Amino acid sequence: MLMATGTKKWTLEEVHSLPDDGNKYELVRGELFVTPPPFPEHETISARLTRILDPYVEANQLGFVYHPRAVVRYDESEVEPDLMVSQRIGSHGGDKAWNRAPTPILIVEIHSDSTRRRDKLQKRNLYMDAGIAEYWMIDPNRLIITSVRRDVDDVVFTKEVTWSPPGVATPLTFDVERIFD
Repeated sequence: MLMATGTKKWTLEEVHSLPDDGNKYELVRGELFVTPPPFPEHETISARLTRILDPYVEANQLGFVYHPRAVVRYDESEVEPDLMVSQRIGSHGGDKAWNRAPTPILIVEIHSDSTRRRDKLQKRNLYMDAGIAEYWMIDPNRLIITSVRRDVDDVVFTKEVTWSPPGVATPLTFDVERIFD
């Protein structure tokens, strides 16, 4: 009987050569993840959170709220978070501009059945290693938001979220139920 001897390690070049077939292709330290298009519930949560974040981000000059197709590159990895807050990403340099993009101060992933495990493991580790200040995992099944920051215990928000970005005097506070049906 033949046994598999290992898992293929993908490169960014190989990932970029895959077809544009409606799936999202992400690479985390050589491991390829393929995600089908999101469900409407996922996109509604993203839209509601954008409505909350955008005025605060603009008022505090934190940059912009970016959506998929904006990528984070680190350690030969490339991922497309559901949302991220970052200073302006440069428009010059084509694809290579992502290599020089500022480190986001907030990344948000909205769990689905197909992404929950990688959001909690591979992506969490990648984001913390990349120096992301805060990472939110939104769980629509449990109606919670988990905040992850390096070297501190996770915080699970069930009622109210408080976000205190570095250098901002007044935190953003909102009810968790605002992003769920």
